[in-house]
Amino acid sequence: MKSVLQNYEPVLGFEVHVELNTATKMFSTATNAFGDQPNSNVTASDLGMPGTLPAINATGIEYGIKLGLALNCTIAPESRFSRKQYFYPDLGKNYQTSQAEPAIAYDGYVDVELDDGEIFRVEIERAHLEEDAGKLTHIGSTGRIHDASASLVDYNRAGVPLVEIVSRPITGAGERAPELARAYLATIRDIVKALGVSDARMERGNIRCDANVSLMPIGAQAFGTRTETKNVNSTRAVAAAVESEIIRQAKVLDAGDAITQETRHWDEEARSTRSGRPKSDADDYRYFPDPDLVPVVTDEAWIERLRAELPENPLQRRHRLRQQWPYSETEFRDVVAAGLLDEIEATVSAGATPEAARKWWMGEIARIANEKGIAPEALGVTPADVVELESLIADKTINDKIARQVVGHIAEGEGRPSEVVQARSLAVVSDEGALTTAVEDAMAANPDVVERIKGGHMKAVGALIGPVMKATKGQADAGRVREIILEKIG
Repeated sequence: MKSVLQNYEPVLGFEVHVELNTATKMFSTATNAFGDQPNSNVTASDLGMPGTLPAINATGIEYGIKLGLALNCTIAPESRFSRKQYFYPDLGKNYQTSQAEPAIAYDGYVDVELDDGEIFRVEIERAHLEEDAGKLTHIGSTGRIHDASASLVDYNRAGVPLVEIVSRPITGAGERAPELARAYLATIRDIVKALGVSDARMERGNIRCDANVSLMPIGAQAFGTRTETKNVNSTRAVAAAVESEIIRQAKVLDAGDAITQETRHWDEEARSTRSGRPKSDADDYRYFPDPDLVPVVTDEAWIERLRAELPENPLQRRHRLRQQWPYSETEFRDVVAAGLLDEIEATVSAGATPEAARKWWMGEIARIANEKGIAPEALGVTPADVVELESLIADKTINDKIARQVVGHIAEGEGRPSEVVQARSLAVVSDEGALTTAVEDAMAANPDVVERIKGGHMKAVGALIGPVMKATKGQADAGRVREIILEKIG
């Protein structure tokens, strides 16, 4: 991409949508929950039925203020909700309730740490409250709307509270623009997760990013025409989408053609963006104040109370943990990129070593979660489970191989580590008689190996340990097996 940017300066902008984890929706009493039966968490108000009236969720307001404070924003003394006019097939009332001007939070910034430790400040224009739309499922050969035979709508998500974080145009990233995009989205995720205002599960769409990209010829004063890649829901994908769009736009401009202002979509399989629809400007939405909702009025006492509840800044926290944990820079960066800092810190606090915590969360737990297509923290394995696993290994109740099996059984809901070991009879075989018999059988079946060991080829011991471990279904203590072999050979 470096050669592509010899003639252009990339200009980025991000609109990050954060679903809040309030108990109910933003303007109704419907339950706010993920994964329930379609259209089961819906009220008449969510469906836009005549005569229904919305009511503002006070917790949603507090969460919005907290997020604004964490983004170093000014909190508006008064803000209000407006109706955003647009064709929404997944919003029953056919408009979105959102904040135009003023937003509840504005004029902030967030410091983003790049891979080499450089801090890049991204200015925040605004963070406003609004409601999410429902979910459309397109039935067809590819699942895309253009060749779908039918579309199904689930209104469970319609009305779920959102905070939309809008950055100001970002310049100066150069060829590191994709890296900045990834790091920025990860930083927002970490802030939101630390605040506890969202489940922050990107694979569920709790955090989604619209990435705006334009190219400005070197030396030009005006920004180029931008495109907006919609609803990217992973840090890796947003980096790839930004890079893909920079390369695509450069080719278009180099050919003497113009960039079309439009929304685009990230195609994971093709690893490129594809055209969506012409992009509307704010004037096209025809905002006007919602007559059914009162203004949101804040005061200094309320704001300062919420400010006092803010957790440690994620960037400062990372610097603190980096000093405390004996990880290499690459290992620590991988932990941050995986979004597992909370789980590993909780595991260390519960009694595990930083090395053990990292081994389990970044290893077997992450592997099983990836196979299931869920986040590691959603697997059902807790920090206390990891500590108990390490304890069972330390007292030789199980070995490392068995411990990995135990993790899989915990993920299937079979209980805590000690319960799984007992129920499945997974404890290491410590019966000396049984181990001795297994060793004698292995020696009898492999006399040539025994002779090699007698001749001083000690590495050949492994050729006897293997059959013993197989005979005991991997439940023998390999160290003790080795000792018995050497005792028998004399």
